Amino acid sequence: MSYFFTTPGVEVRERRLHSVITYHGTAKDLYEKSLDRSHAPGDRSYSQCSCCMGSTASAVAHIKDVALVCHAPIGCDAGMFGLVLQARGSALSRRQEPFDLHIISVNIQEKDTIFGATEKLKEAIREADRRFSPRAVMVTASCASGIIGDDIESAAEEMEAELGYPVAPVYCEGFKSKIWSTGFDAAFHAILRKLVKPPSQKQEDLINVFNFEGSDVFTPLLARMGLRVNYLTCLASLEQLETISEAACSVSICETLSMYIAAALEEKYAVPEIKAPSPYGLNWTDAWLRAIGRALGREEAAEKLIAEEGETWLEEIAALRERLRGIRLYVITGDSFAHNLVNIGKSLGLEITGAAALHHDLRTDNPASVNTLNALIESGGDIPNFTVCNMQPYQVVKILRKLKPDVMLCRHEGLTGIGSKLGIPSLFEGDANYSAGYAGVARMGRRILEALQTKRLLENVARHTELPYTDWWLAEEDPFYFEKDAEERRGNGGPEA
Repeated sequence: MSYFFTTPGVEVRERRLHSVITYHGTAKDLYEKSLDRSHAPGDRSYSQCSCCMGSTASAVAHIKDVALVCHAPIGCDAGMFGLVLQARGSALSRRQEPFDLHIISVNIQEKDTIFGATEKLKEAIREADRRFSPRAVMVTASCASGIIGDDIESAAEEMEAELGYPVAPVYCEGFKSKIWSTGFDAAFHAILRKLVKPPSQKQEDLINVFNFEGSDVFTPLLARMGLRVNYLTCLASLEQLETISEAACSVSICETLSMYIAAALEEKYAVPEIKAPSPYGLNWTDAWLRAIGRALGREEAAEKLIAEEGETWLEEIAALRERLRGIRLYVITGDSFAHNLVNIGKSLGLEITGAAALHHDLRTDNPASVNTLNALIESGGDIPNFTVCNMQPYQVVKILRKLKPDVMLCRHEGLTGIGSKLGIPSLFEGDANYSAGYAGVARMGRRILEALQTKRLLENVARHTELPYTDWWLAEEDPFYFEKDAEERRGNGGPEA
């Protein structure tokens, strides 16, 4: 089958990958249901939050030489301020000059939903050209533009002819999908359509690393194997994006982020995707380096690097394991990155009391790709209390009150605060790269020890915190009440809430 089509938008994950947003059970049970896709996508009669537009913006707004025009009401773009801080922090952590993000909102208003906003969109693109002199413009759609049926494609083609550089529509309307990672697919699809060029030559020492913002631990690590890193897409230049078709292979810190573009690059430009879990935890780091070595004919360099890393870090990691013996860990983050953090916990000898992924894909774009949930089970055994929950804080509160872990790891700062309010030391994994590799395992162990020292303080915080939920919900024992409620409504033929 083909992974990449030249159609304006990419098919959403619910249809393409049979993704699910609700599940509670064990990791092994979920994986077995993935084999025959027997688990339903799931739903709930009440939902607090979920939108794929934010993940789209994080993938395209950080590209240098590119302006982002958001074809949306201004409220949809309120979170863009956080992206500005992330871009500056990431640039400094990589010893680069900080740069400003170039973002404009079309500011769709009530009258625009009646009369249309395509002319307003064209003027916003012209304004971006005047202000920023970009070399390309990305235009993100929104619920509002999708509902009124604005012809973004024609507007983009017209402006591309007028300005003389790519204008790439990104079809990330929030109502299309309840899975926020669909936004990554939409962003990469637009990049493949409009920005990536066919290879003029193959660069045998260049490796695409699809990643988020944050520190760059991969350039110095892979340089020891004689490789150059093409870090994508955050802080990447337009030239880097144009030449991703020339790389020797592609890797990622999370298959949820990059499975679509990695599969498309392999199919369209013969850039192989490395079929190994991301380098989080000792065993996965070894497997990842060896897979790169095999793919690029650098097996000896990979073994040498593994031996050197072990000599540097294994003694400290063994000491950390001893100090962390008996500590119970809970993880909540995006799908495959949750598997990454759980695997680090296993490398540190922590007891995994449970985990929550924000969604789960029952298949991958490339059937030959690694299934990280299965890899986690095979290397470290089953995981109890495994939940799929697309960022529903009201559920997380009840799960944590029931399991009472000693420490929690989160990828999203809002959920980290929930743990702290419940008296649970919680770590925000904002820099997704910081815990990669052998060094990352040691760093995580140190951070958990430091977090545990805040236990008494957080218990005091919990005693004086009033949670924003009704007495009924706090007394209700079942965190998955609204999932069952949705099933009953469907069974009775009633409307969804």
